[in-house]
Amino acid sequence: MESPEYARLSLAAAITLGFAPGRFYREARLRCINLLLTYDSGCRANCAFCGLAREKKKKVGDKKFIRVAWKTYPMSEVLERLADPPQHVERVCLSMITHPRAKSDVLTWTRAVREQSPLPVSLLISPTILERADLEAMREAGADRIGVAVDCATPELFETWRGRAVAGPHNWDKYWRIYAETLDIFGRDHAGVHLIVGLGETEQEMVAAMGRARAMGGQTHLFSFYPEPGSGLADRPQPPIGQYRRIQAARYLIDNDLTMPEKMVFDQEGRIVSFGLEEHELQSALADGVAFETSGCPGASGRTACNRPYGNERPGPDIRNFPFTLDGDDLAKALREMADYSRNRTVAA
Repeated sequence: MESPEYARLSLAAAITLGFAPGRFYREARLRCINLLLTYDSGCRANCAFCGLAREKKKKVGDKKFIRVAWKTYPMSEVLERLADPPQHVERVCLSMITHPRAKSDVLTWTRAVREQSPLPVSLLISPTILERADLEAMREAGADRIGVAVDCATPELFETWRGRAVAGPHNWDKYWRIYAETLDIFGRDHAGVHLIVGLGETEQEMVAAMGRARAMGGQTHLFSFYPEPGSGLADRPQPPIGQYRRIQAARYLIDNDLTMPEKMVFDQEGRIVSFGLEEHELQSALADGVAFETSGCPGASGRTACNRPYGNERPGPDIRNFPFTLDGDDLAKALREMADYSRNRTVAA
């Protein structure tokens, strides 16, 4: 059951399209259908934090990736349901893995979705196996946005968790070069860099990476590290919640051109102590809570379509990326957490 005839769907996507039963905590709604290419031989990369890593200690029937199950379905059936998607779904995201057939198969999928569905298509690409001509082919096939999962905030961490240190094929400079070429081909604000908080970087280093992504013309799609069972970082804890909230706020301000890294102030541990705004400006910018919602490709409504419900945490009160609009209690808690400089991974309500 390999691509392109078959696809893996996130549990959230399977529920949304009616392939699986289930409900979302607090009535969240998935706004982007996430599909993943799949091959019997798996991914050729070996990223230490990834559930698809080549050397991951797999259990029989293990289908987990990014915290939740990804089951395999016939692509023909997926396309039938995408032809008349639920009204709240605004986008499809097709994800590559590092495999020789992936760059051809993702074009097949893109054309098929664009022919049979009204939804726009984003691609999460694997730069290691791509060159500029492949990006041009993606645009011709009908994709309108691209995600580049750099994941690590510094070249040293990239090498440690994704590159030669783990016998992986990925290269920091290649990833940023492909990101630059993507922006040249698809246009400003039509590409984003995925970054994961909690892989050993300081807040200042993460801010620098987000600033680089924005200065080049794109945005950051932010994730909080979650330990994948069986992966090389299975025993690593999630980052402190205060660290994640400050990075969320910084991402929102940088991507909306309300501040820039050079204006921000950091303490001796590289933690954010000033966002470079007056207090009233900061309060106004964060007042609607959007900074703490999931960041990703937008849909027709203008808000993030790729809201990935509970991909960073188990459903419950300790939400990291809010997949819905924050209420007053949510916002008050997020702001308290942003002000916490302890090592706590949660803060009392």
